[in-house]
Amino acid sequence: MKRPTHKELSKKLREAQSCAEEDRIMLMNPASLAADALNMGYMMDDLSKVLHDVLDEIRPENYVGMSPPQRSYEQEINGADLFPFRWKSLIVKCLAYLKFAISSQTLWLISFHPNRKAPF
Repeated sequence: MKRPTHKELSKKLREAQSCAEEDRIMLMNPASLAADALNMGYMMDDLSKVLHDVLDEIRPENYVGMSPPQRSYEQEINGADLFPFRWKSLIVKCLAYLKFAISSQTLWLISFHPNRKAPF
């Protein structure tokens, strides 16, 4: 079976949204994420709310990762599946890119920034 399936992506997005809602978020590269947050017009204090809102915008069809998903080599989330998405966000008003992993019931935010590559 080809992974990730539409059902798996929907579940991961719901899990991520639940983690954001409950402020169960860890940042993989806080300095870079903070710079990107300012670039997109929000403060890091608003990250949980912004993530909750943008995760509501993202659809499984916006998945731009590999099949099967890449796995993280970062020590904190070693082996966790990585889920990258690209979509036109009304919340941050740009073509956005977000990559996350779920590990130990925590949303690990790896990237969240305006899209830096040509979309297609």
